[in-house]
Amino acid sequence: MFAVIRTGGKQYKVAQNDVLSVEKLEGEPGDKIEIGEVLMVGGEGDAKVGSPLLDGAKVSAEVLGHGRDRKVRIFKKVRRHTYRRTKGHRQHKTQIRITGISA
Repeated sequence: MFAVIRTGGKQYKVAQNDVLSVEKLEGEPGDKIEIGEVLMVGGEGDAKVGSPLLDGAKVSAEVLGHGRDRKVRIFKKVRRHTYRRTKGHRQHKTQIRITGISA
């Protein structure tokens, strides 16, 4: 069984025991969380697709830890004007393990 969830403005296809890194979520390592924004559930038999969300569907997960993603460099330059600016950004991430899918 799999589900398509939406968190942090992105969509992920997940199954039980998957480990994935998503944008920062509240909770300490070891906490159980529920993601209610389920777009689709499939697997055995017919797939259930929401418009846009499935009513009553939830994906439960366990928080494994928090961290930061790799650095993204932003570089701006204007030719022939000696204008150069460099900035960097590191996004906060949360690593989770999917423990269950309920349709």
